[in-house]
Amino acid sequence: MDLSAKRERLEQIISELGRPLVAYSGGVDSAYLAYTTHKVLGSDMLAIIADSPSLARVQLADAIAFAQEQEIPLRVIQTLEMDRGDYVRNDGARCFHCKHELFTTMEQFAEKNGFQSIVYGVNMDDQGDFRPGQRAARRHGVAAPLLQGELSKQEIRELARQAGLRVWDKPASACLSSRIEYGRPVTREALLAVERGEDALRELGFRQFRVRHHGEIVRIEIAQEELPRALTLPMFSQLSQIFKVLGFVYVTLDVEGFRSGSMNASLPAETLIKLS
Repeated sequence: MDLSAKRERLEQIISELGRPLVAYSGGVDSAYLAYTTHKVLGSDMLAIIADSPSLARVQLADAIAFAQEQEIPLRVIQTLEMDRGDYVRNDGARCFHCKHELFTTMEQFAEKNGFQSIVYGVNMDDQGDFRPGQRAARRHGVAAPLLQGELSKQEIRELARQAGLRVWDKPASACLSSRIEYGRPVTREALLAVERGEDALRELGFRQFRVRHHGEIVRIEIAQEELPRALTLPMFSQLSQIFKVLGFVYVTLDVEGFRSGSMNASLPAETLIKLS
């Protein structure tokens, strides 16, 4: 099936959703899903941003700006995963508890406001990774139009580019909690340190990166194509100063570079199988 046929299939899937809520984060997947849902259904849809300490302010502002640019109906709601002990404990199921809180809150909103379904932006490529949040989505009966339409990440980026959406090449960015090593409690202080660290890297001109929180140690991942600029003595000095001010004792630069989901490497294989 060529890409134009896949786009038509996606629009047909969306046309059968009734009045949906779209779980929206501002990343390219959820942004393209919200854009297409609005294109097909008009005002009979609503994008929902879940705001909490695990959402970086820069990501929230950009998501709101994109929705305004495209005139997509939008509501920001507060989620309370930080009040869930199972989430704060930060074991391998953290993402499940986060998405369970999100979809529970969205279900309550849908019931009160006459919406008939909930959708989110999982795609074909997500099936090959450790994503316990998908288990929460299945439990809540959340639809996955991009997955149902057999769209890959690259195909979604291309469709967004063809539609003229500025987010088509936006770097992927998971929630701030995913930067904290498993087993270390998720706290507001740790989330803020990660957020401020990533803001600083962005101000230094880096585009694709992660700040990984290992207690006294920060592990900085920067995309391999950007690593040469990071691997200089003056940059070492800047990074050390930035992250020690944020409370880290040891500042490390990961020579493997950025890779999505690198924290999952510390989980035992049986955990990955059980929670997927």
